[in-house]
Amino acid sequence: MFKVEENRTIYLDDKGNILGEVDYPYISSNVVDVNHTFVDISLRGKGIANLLLTHAFNYFRENNIKVKVSCSYAIKWLDNNREYQDLIITN
Repeated sequence: MFKVEENRTIYLDDKGNILGEVDYPYISSNVVDVNHTFVDISLRGKGIANLLLTHAFNYFRENNIKVKVSCSYAIKWLDNNREYQDLIITN
């Protein structure tokens, strides 16, 4: 289950344990910095990070939020998900 909380999107198991997350603190009223992506070792290689980032970027689009990206994984992910380039700011 994916859940959006303040400054992050998380992936929870059926007991509410966090198994993955994308952190994005606000740097202004409508700009976040995607600065960290984490997936529990038990789920790595199963596409969870992709799902987390897709969920987060869809949330950003739906809420008119622009994105700075400082997480190395997210930077690489964006190379393969160019449909989100309109949300990216470079400053």
